[in-house]
Amino acid sequence: MNIQCKRVYDPAEQSDGYRILVDRLWPRGIKKTDLALDEWNKEITPSTELRKAFHGEVVDFATFREQYRAELAQHEQEGKRLGGNA
Repeated sequence: MNIQCKRVYDPAEQSDGYRILVDRLWPRGIKKTDLALDEWNKEITPSTELRKAFHGEVVDFATFREQYRAELAQHEQEGKRLGGNA
């Protein structure tokens, strides 16, 4: 399985494969019709609480990563589904 991470603002490329936006919020400055993607998945994003804690510098990146991985573990089936598209 080959998974690439890209910024939503980077141009789409033929080699990208199946493109998934993993974010609860739509990115600023981009029209939905202008973004080349196959799926917008909000289920596997960091929780609102965790995202706000990280952006508010309440938790550092190491803590964010640890807590986000714990949240991802609760969505194992969704991860398997997405892995089938990689």
